[in-house]
Amino acid sequence: MAKRPTKLELLQKAGPPPKSSRATETVCNEFLDYLRSECHLAANTIAAYGRDMRRFTTWLGTGALNQISISDLSSYVGELNEAELAPASIARNVVAVRTFFKYLQLEGIVESNPAELIATQKMWERVPGVLSTRQVEGFLASPRKSDVYWQRDVAMLEVLYATGCRASEVCSIRVRDMSLSEKFLKCEGKGGKQRMVPIGSRAIAAIVRYCEELRGKLAEKSPHPPEELFLSRSGRALDRIHLWRLVKFYAKRVGIDPSISPHSLRHSFATHLLAGGADLRLVQEMLGHASIQTTQIYTHVEHSRLKKVHQRFHPRA
Repeated sequence: MAKRPTKLELLQKAGPPPKSSRATETVCNEFLDYLRSECHLAANTIAAYGRDMRRFTTWLGTGALNQISISDLSSYVGELNEAELAPASIARNVVAVRTFFKYLQLEGIVESNPAELIATQKMWERVPGVLSTRQVEGFLASPRKSDVYWQRDVAMLEVLYATGCRASEVCSIRVRDMSLSEKFLKCEGKGGKQRMVPIGSRAIAAIVRYCEELRGKLAEKSPHPPEELFLSRSGRALDRIHLWRLVKFYAKRVGIDPSISPHSLRHSFATHLLAGGADLRLVQEMLGHASIQTTQIYTHVEHSRLKKVHQRFHPRA
């Protein structure tokens, strides 16, 4: 029997969605302005909130914000599940709605916040893609000297895994942000928050070789002296999309799961540290997580991996 489409899917396929009230659209725009100016969230985070709010207002239609109940919001989350969104995407949508209703309370538009009671799938129900240490070794060694910009690519991959930085953070690292003698890099995370992250000797050696052999040649192609460490063939800062494509290219070369992304190296960084006995608080600081609960996802990842090993190999599992 054919699967019955959800209300959300019907709205999305029906051409232009039903108009949400002008008041709702105005409040949503004011909410995004509030996140930008008052909360100082990063542009990518605000863009994600904007997408989530468009999805929510499409579902809401002309319904009144001050008449939404916990039952209504539970139905919304249920339809996100039926639309087969990833658990992480559903969790982010829920966070957006919760934050939106907190803003509505601050503005006096609603008296109570029904979104506080929304339940959602735990983030760790879907284990993030984590590479084994052997896979990481093969992946980091995948650039060849026959590749045009192999020095840059080796340094970039080494930095991704050595620091656990996000793709956007790696792309924004400037030459002056490095203190290689002290084995530290300064990076700028979400909301413009800066942190110092340690870096190992292999990544340092790769950076030094890249700077000595290639970066100067790339920088000469730019009309203005670039500040960023990693440059494209035109001499401009390497962007996230280019980095993402390079990770995919090298993963395919060594036969690693094609779903790998720069974030997979961040997941692997955290999981390998915790598996080696690193303190959770220190991993939180290195990852730049505002909440320890976010970092705890990786303890669940590691526990799930151990459980699978136990079930597979223990005679009485």
